[in-house]
Amino acid sequence: MKIQRTMLPGQPGTKRLVDEYGDRLICVRYRYDLKNQQRLTTVEIIIDQQKWALDKSRIPPNKIMNLRIEYGERELAQQVKALGGRWDSHKKAWKLPFKYVQILQLEDRIMK
Repeated sequence: MKIQRTMLPGQPGTKRLVDEYGDRLICVRYRYDLKNQQRLTTVEIIIDQQKWALDKSRIPPNKIMNLRIEYGERELAQQVKALGGRWDSHKKAWKLPFKYVQILQLEDRIMK
């Protein structure tokens, strides 16, 4: 199916659906089924609404973190390298995804 058009509430062609769904209507899509030669009208509506707050302390597991590892800590550097860590010569830091930083318990070595 091909989506030909997506319209927001209030645009021409959405009046009947705005009357039916009101503020719950998010958008209207016209889909075209080329095989059966039909136009389908679909709507996106809100069915539930709850309070939610962004957890600003949560760090995504794939976020690349800069780690401070001293020159003599070769074993630790090897562990970081084994998990895919890369040395950044400009920042003088190891780069590693946060999920591996947690596994190695190196949160205290994250550079600001």
